[in-house]
Amino acid sequence: MKAVLLYAYGGPEQLRYEETQRPEYGDNEVLVRVRATSVNPIDWKIRSGSAKSRMPIEFPAILGRDLAGEVVESGRNVTGFPKRMRVMALANGTYAEYTVAKADALAPIPDALSFEQAGALPLVTITGAQLIERAVKPQAGQTVLVTGALGSVGRSAVHVAHKHGARVLAGIRAKEKEEAAKLVADGVVAIDSEEEIGHLHDLDAIADTVGGATIQRLMKCIRKGGVLGSVLGQPEGADKYDIHVEAFMAQPDASRLYQLADDAARQEFSIPIARTMKLQDMPEAHRISEQGGVAGKIVLVP
Repeated sequence: MKAVLLYAYGGPEQLRYEETQRPEYGDNEVLVRVRATSVNPIDWKIRSGSAKSRMPIEFPAILGRDLAGEVVESGRNVTGFPKRMRVMALANGTYAEYTVAKADALAPIPDALSFEQAGALPLVTITGAQLIERAVKPQAGQTVLVTGALGSVGRSAVHVAHKHGARVLAGIRAKEKEEAAKLVADGVVAIDSEEEIGHLHDLDAIADTVGGATIQRLMKCIRKGGVLGSVLGQPEGADKYDIHVEAFMAQPDASRLYQLADDAARQEFSIPIARTMKLQDMPEAHRISEQGGVAGKIVLVP
């Protein structure tokens, strides 16, 4: 099969599209023909080596977390996944024509979604949902600020927090206000504006997808005993505030993934796709993603 292999930490040029062995599957696993995958920031952080302390890899490695494809073969303990069934998952090694996933991580793709649409969803929707449901845990009526609300994880978090009955504030950059008005949120806040940050106080929680200097400016806006949920680890200086910090890494959840994909299929929220490229163009896809400014996911198809 063809796959994109990483032989050493470094720039996008370290990604090589070449022939490699098709993976073997175990008794509780499913071999899937990849029809679409996508680029996530964690991919280029792993590739560059900046994430190696928490996510080390062995070379050569096949990166990629998003999977949308068709069942090819199943292990002897697996039921319910017939050949050619359309499936999606938060998996590993998806920058390839074939990959193996645990059966309990796989979810059916809703009929209304294409492989490309499904391939943009797993990591960002699961991360956004778990940021709200496992880290922030808002009660109905509580006010939650979601930073980076127009990013893919942020969009998912806004959607999930809203469905849980929270009062959701979409934290965006001032120039993004027009686009942010399309979100199902109760308010929009320019978190690059000191004036607008100055109007925030006694937030019950912040669901943070941005980190850096932005969250440093915002922590003071959380009420005593409030929650800071983060996908980027505990921010420096958080212990100076009387708040509860919940930093986490997303874990596969097939049933929740299907629910979120079904919400997307019914157009309750969306994860925009900026462009679709061929798997062999992965180095260029990484360059574009890493440079930033892309309004949506980059999806790749074999």
